[in-house]
This record gives sequence, structure tokens and C-alpha cells, in this order.
Amino acid sequence: MRTAYQEQLHSLNSILGEMCDLAGSAMERATRSLLQADLAIAEEVISENDRMNELATRAEEQAFGLLALQAPVAGDLRGIVSALQIVADADRMGALALHVAKVARRRHPAKALPEEVAGYFAEMGRLAVHLARNAREALDSQDPQAAVRLEEDDDAMDDLHRHLFTVLMDREWQHGVASAVDITLLGRYYERFADHAVMIGRRVVFQATGKTLADLDV
Repeated sequence: MRTAYQEQLHSLNSILGEMCDLAGSAMERATRSLLQADLAIAEEVISENDRMNELATRAEEQAFGLLALQAPVAGDLRGIVSALQIVADADRMGALALHVAKVARRRHPAKALPEEVAGYFAEMGRLAVHLARNAREALDSQDPQAAVRLEEDDDAMDDLHRHLFTVLMDREWQHGVASAVDITLLGRYYERFADHAVMIGRRVVFQATGKTLADLDV
């Protein structure tokens, strides 16, 4: 019975890892569509979002199946509950990438980003993909160090987000209110994407150890 439970939990974590991969891929392509005003890529990201929904449904069904059939207690229960929370985080990451692609589509054929901020979003996109990859690594390895790396990448994303506002608040800003609103929303999407990846790392630590990251000597 214990072996069957571990196999099923491993299968569940594999689905969660695939969701992280999908979110990272979606954000990478959404960022390209944003920077290049590429409508085809934006449409691709939007149309593929159904795959994320399918994976989220599979993961939830599998988690609830484990709860119903295995009657887990203590550490086993902690693992399943954490997995359900990770489903929500990974699904939200995919939704945020979808929002980015929709901004690119809405502004096409024009570019949504003025040149002054394009570099910020290129780097935020790179960090977002890296965060999604590290979230997958944390799920696979159950290693608290992977969660630490997520926290460090999130700090870098927060710095970029703060600096972005210095550009928007500059008196020399010449691109109007609509552009400023788009950029504000887009910056928030990337920041929240990073936050959800960090939460996955923290939940993995709790899943694996029963402790918070702050309680561990890493």
C-alpha cells in the first residue's frame, strides 16, 4: 500500500512539474510576442492554454483520489495538501503568461512596449522562464536549496519591477496614459508569476520536510 501511494504521489508531482514547464514555455513565447509584436506567437500561447487547464484538472483529480483511497495521515497528508496548493500556483503562472500574450494581441500590429522599457521586459521574461525551470527542479529534487534559488531570482524580479516605475514616473515620459497602464499591468503579471514560482518552492520544502524555509538551515 505504501509503495503504491509513493508511486501515485510521484506521478502527481510529475504532472505539477509539467505544469511548471508549460507555464515557463508560455511566458517565454508571450514575452517574444510582446517584444516583437508577433501575433502568431501570441495566438499560439492563447490557444495552448487549454493544455494547462487539462493538467490542472488531472492533478486535482489525482490528489483527491489519493485523499479518498489512501486515507493519508501526517506527512502523507501534508504532501497531498501541498500538491493541491501547487496546482493552483502553477495554473496561475500559466494564466499570467496568457495575460501577457493577450496584451500583445490587443496592441497588434503596434508594439505594446516603447523602446525605453523593452529591455526591462526582456530581462523579466528571462527571469520568469528561469523561475519556472527552478520550480520544476524543486519539485523533482525536493531539495530546499532549489527553493532558495527561487527566492534569489524573485529578488531580482522585484528589483526590475521597482526600476520600471522610475521610468514611468519620469517627467520625460511621452507615450501617454494607455501605454503606462499597459506597462503597469504587464509588470505586475511578471512579478506575480515570480511570486507563484517562489510559493511552489516554499510548498515543496514544507511537503518534503514539514518545515518552512525560514526554519531550515540552508
